[in-house]
Amino acid sequence: RMMPPAGLEPVVFRMDALHRVHRAGIPILNPPRSVEISVDKYLSLALIERAGLPVPPTFTGESSADALEAFEQLGGDTIVKPLFGSEGRGLVRVSDRETARRVFQALERIGSVLYVQKAIRHPGFDYRAFVLGGRVVASMKRHGPPADWRTNVAIGGRPEAVTLDPLLERMAVEAARAVEAEMAGVDLLDDLDTGRPVIIEVNAVPGWKALSKVTNVDIAKLVLEQLIGPQR
Repeated sequence: RMMPPAGLEPVVFRMDALHRVHRAGIPILNPPRSVEISVDKYLSLALIERAGLPVPPTFTGESSADALEAFEQLGGDTIVKPLFGSEGRGLVRVSDRETARRVFQALERIGSVLYVQKAIRHPGFDYRAFVLGGRVVASMKRHGPPADWRTNVAIGGRPEAVTLDPLLERMAVEAARAVEAEMAGVDLLDDLDTGRPVIIEVNAVPGWKALSKVTNVDIAKLVLEQLIGPQR
């Protein structure tokens, strides 16, 4: 179900397999196009921004010199992310110019795309909204583990059930729509500097084990019902 964290060939193979199943007429959540969009942080963020939703200031490119210039323009405190990746793995926070130069040059040498995002000052938690069929069916706060700026449950974040306010719900639904996902895990963050929330990313192959447990919502049942549809 998941996309591999790195390596072009495994990603291409799994996408090819998904297209093959889709063309055979087998119902799929999500269709291949939405997975292709969401697994690519650059493309998904661009489409979310085009939909009029707020996102963190971000640089994407292949030049370490350009990335270093962007690092300074973004305030000298950035998150460097793999273009393909999930669960908070592979993220590096860089807040020193010399360290940034070394990181960017190392990534350039191995042919990686440089995805550099402004670090958002937040209250120590983010939101995960699970969107299914155009509505939020469950949501939680994810509090970061001690001494770690990441909030992902997979690396020790503490989940807490929450009911999103209407603004966050609308943003989550619109972000899922922007990446053409019928089912999506949408991550949102309160930006303390601007006083408004931003969309961090949308995952079209979201896990829901922790979310189901903390909210007591049987998400697997809802997913199956969405997949089967009322006509069956």
